[in-house]
Amino acid sequence: MGRKVSLISTVLGAGLLALSTYGTAMADSTLKSIAPPANHPLSEIISGYEFRASETQDLQDDDFENPGYIWVDKGEDLWSEVDGAAGKSCASCHEDASESMKTAGAEFPKWSEKLQKPINLEQKINDCRTENMKADKWKWESEQLLSMTSFVRSQSRGEPVNVQVDGPMAPFFEKGKDLYYQRVGQLDLACSNCHEDNYGNQIRSDLLSQGQTNGFPTYRLKWQKVGSTHRRFKGCMKNVRATPYKVGSDEFVNLELYLGYRGKGLPIESPAVRN
Repeated sequence: MGRKVSLISTVLGAGLLALSTYGTAMADSTLKSIAPPANHPLSEIISGYEFRASETQDLQDDDFENPGYIWVDKGEDLWSEVDGAAGKSCASCHEDASESMKTAGAEFPKWSEKLQKPINLEQKINDCRTENMKADKWKWESEQLLSMTSFVRSQSRGEPVNVQVDGPMAPFFEKGKDLYYQRVGQLDLACSNCHEDNYGNQIRSDLLSQGQTNGFPTYRLKWQKVGSTHRRFKGCMKNVRATPYKVGSDEFVNLELYLGYRGKGLPIESPAVRN
């Protein structure tokens, strides 16, 4: 598919989204995409990787240069580290992560029978710590939780995103969908206004992607560290001058579930590298 960067100004409700051509990185380029399933809202599904400059792509592709692997390596150490009153590590139950976690990163958020709602990978890790290891939860965005999530997710690298959205997950999926299309903040914008209506166009000096989550936890050059999907959600809400939900909130987990559906079939890239 060829997409040209264009100069557009779109009035969206009470908000003005200014999109402009700071460069021609996308001009006359062909983006790799996968075909969506039936009744999908997108005509093509494209990873955020395709919207990045070649230098950023090269950084992600080289495991020795990819800065996100600092967190993956730390997570690998934590995998075998005994912690908590039960005297266990993650490896005590799950043994070889390359086998036991091979598809796990592609399937979250998943249904929690105990909580009767979906939980994401970070929440599952902390649930294992408190229930099985009798250890304290790790704080969201802490080095430990980011490292373990990066390590577990990276075991699924190349596996297609495949979240469940039917059965007991269905009402939570619908809540996530509603949130995706809900205008919020002083700029009166929804996720869809950028990532569905205008992907491939430039906003300031950056290209808008489809907002796919297959690369998270992601190393952002802006952050100079790895960050979670919910940190990115929070940042987007602040950008449109809305009061963000808390990381780990039901709202953000529902949104994460819906975005997993939007990226169904994309290969897991974590740790991805983004601007």
